Amino acid sequence: MLPIERPGKIICVGLNYRDHAEEQGTALPEAPLLFAKWQNTLIGPGEPIVIPPIVTKCDYEAELGVVIGQRVRDASAENALEAVAGYTCVNDVSARDLQFADGQWTRGKSPDTFCPVGPRLVSRDEIPDPQALGIRAILNGEAVQESTTANMVFAVAEVIAYVTRTITLEPGDLIATGTPAGVGAFRKPPLFMQPGDEITIEIDGIGSLTNPVAAG
Repeated sequence: MLPIERPGKIICVGLNYRDHAEEQGTALPEAPLLFAKWQNTLIGPGEPIVIPPIVTKCDYEAELGVVIGQRVRDASAENALEAVAGYTCVNDVSARDLQFADGQWTRGKSPDTFCPVGPRLVSRDEIPDPQALGIRAILNGEAVQESTTANMVFAVAEVIAYVTRTITLEPGDLIATGTPAGVGAFRKPPLFMQPGDEITIEIDGIGSLTNPVAAG
């Protein structure tokens, strides 16, 4: 069961971990790189990630999710965290073959079931520093991503401030703040999720989000 209300907006940040940019041989972005996922992607803990027949390169991405608690526009980085209701785990599942073929990310990021969220929403006051959290992805019992939110290029407060310069955030909106190194597309050899797999996203202080993987 999805532990949050269905958000009006799902805003994601690309290339927001230093180690993830390094594994791609990509320069760090000068500003947050934003893209969107749609509501059709949302599932809760235990629900299957369903890989469409067209997709052959289905990747995992462990991410810290930020749920907005109040309407906010043009926030400063100094006060941006006041708009946060709480934090959760997000798996920004990605169809890399579609993403790389299209040259932009919408279709590859937004197949049905490609945004697991959970296992719960942890209130802002329980996470005094969102930049001090261990974050991991575990595929079939093996840790494939392991990092810390301290490695973000743009901190949570900076991301919220940047977004709200042009986009008003409303209560319930979800921001997925980027993924660290270890994604399947840039491993050698590449490692993609297959039907029958189980993927878990863990973040310290929040818990574990586990989903099976199935064929569509």
